Amino acid sequence: MFHFIIRRLLQTIPVIIGVTILVFSLMHLIPGDAAQFIAGENAPPEQVELMRERLGLNDPLHVQYHRYMSNLLQGDLGQSVRSSRPVIDEIRPRFWTTVQLAFYSMVVSVFIGLIAGVVSAVRQYGTSDTLLMLVALFGLSMPNFWLGLMLIRYISVEYMLLPPSGWGTWQQSILPVLTLGTAGAAIIARMTRSSMLDVINQDYIRTARAKGLSERVVTYRHALKNALIPVVTVVGLELGMLLSGTILTETVFAINGMGRLIVDNINSRDFPVVQGTVLVFALIFVFVNMLVDISYRYLNKRIDFN
Repeated sequence: MFHFIIRRLLQTIPVIIGVTILVFSLMHLIPGDAAQFIAGENAPPEQVELMRERLGLNDPLHVQYHRYMSNLLQGDLGQSVRSSRPVIDEIRPRFWTTVQLAFYSMVVSVFIGLIAGVVSAVRQYGTSDTLLMLVALFGLSMPNFWLGLMLIRYISVEYMLLPPSGWGTWQQSILPVLTLGTAGAAIIARMTRSSMLDVINQDYIRTARAKGLSERVVTYRHALKNALIPVVTVVGLELGMLLSGTILTETVFAINGMGRLIVDNINSRDFPVVQGTVLVFALIFVFVNMLVDISYRYLNKRIDFN
């Protein structure tokens, strides 16, 4: 297991380098002159040149990338054009808000999705199976922003049960977490049902039943553990969707997280902050996928690195 983790850690290095190249290219993928775009269309040439010097855009591309990587290794993500503060200081106070929002949404997604998927598979073609899959289809079809607006409209404005915006209390977290976690719960429920149906028809499950084990033991000890591997894959990918979903959810519920930080700084053309925030999102996604790969090994000892 130790060697598996070390080799998986080493495998993430080229992935992280690829991510830094993509994020670094963000500034250069802007159509036209990036300095002119950030300074504004009507900015005088002197101001544009000053911005170009400040961003180091006059240097050759390989020099810019070398400087970018050197700064990254020292924990320096650049400086905000708008506030002149280090980008890391812009991100730091919002980081945990977004992580909490994504984590709570993931917990809700996994909890509801696993229960719904197992119940649906065990009672295949029954009324509960049909109803749960219809609800899952509905949850999968709704865009996050629309669900968030509907929850605010009816729960916060109409019946005044929960606050419509903000983050910090458990009452404020319920609606954003439901908004962000609903689609994930639907995906996990459908995947769990499909995976469970594959497993419960295997010979070793029939053998377990023939040995006289209770249906609960067969379902949760033998079937569910083996059905979890594809579900864990979906959960890992789902985190990427949750992180990207925070951009809309934090905007709808006026939450000061990293998603809203991206939107605000795209509007104010502060691309160093956008670059830094996107890089942090990407690194979280790479790290979580590494944990997902390690969990495969925990769930099934026969899985090796190759």
